[in-house]
Amino acid sequence: MKPANETVTIWWTAEWMVAVVVLAMAAPPCLAQSSPSQNASRLLARPRVRRVVVVSIPDRRLAVMEDGKVLAYFPVAVGAAESPSPTGEFEIVNRVANPAYYHDGVVMAASENSPVGTRWIGLNLKGYGIHGTNAPRSIGRAASHGCIRLRNRDVERLYAMLRVSDVVSIRGERDEEIAEVFGGERVAAVTAEAAGQ
Repeated sequence: MKPANETVTIWWTAEWMVAVVVLAMAAPPCLAQSSPSQNASRLLARPRVRRVVVVSIPDRRLAVMEDGKVLAYFPVAVGAAESPSPTGEFEIVNRVANPAYYHDGVVMAASENSPVGTRWIGLNLKGYGIHGTNAPRSIGRAASHGCIRLRNRDVERLYAMLRVSDVVSIRGERDEEIAEVFGGERVAAVTAEAAGQ
C-alpha cells in the first residue's frame, strides 16, 4: 500500500500536467510556439553586419573586414597615373554577375574576356566599381581607368562575401590604420594562400 503523501503528490502532479496542456492549447497565437517557417523568417530578417572593404592604393591590396577582423585579402590593380582611383568612403549600390561591358559606344557581351571580367560591384560614384579583368597581369599595378580590378577567381570570391550597402574605403596614403590592416607577415601569408601558392 502506498503512503498517503505519495498518492496525493501523484494526483496533484497529474492534475498540474493536465492544466499545463489545456493552457498551452488555449494560448493565443502570439504565445504559441513558432512554426519552423516563422523561425526561418526571423533568422533571415536579422540584420547582417555590414562589411567594410578597405583598399590600399599604395599596397595594391584589398581587405574585407567585419567587426574589426580581416576576413580575406586580395591583390588588386588600381588606377593608373592618368586615371587614378578615387579615394574616400563609398557604398556598394549594385552587384552584377557576368556583366556586359559598355564604354564609349562599345558594348561587349559578358565573358571572361570582357574588360570587367565575371563580376561587377558598383560604387555610389557613377562609373566606378570593383570588378574582374581580362588582363590578370595588371594585378599589383597602377593600370586601371580608376576602378579596382581583381583576378576573375578572386572577384568571384569577393562578390560572394559582399552585399549592397557594404562600405568601401579606398585609401591613397599609408597611415597607421592601413599599416595595421596590411602590414606584417600575416598579410603575406594570407595573400599567398588566396593566390594559390
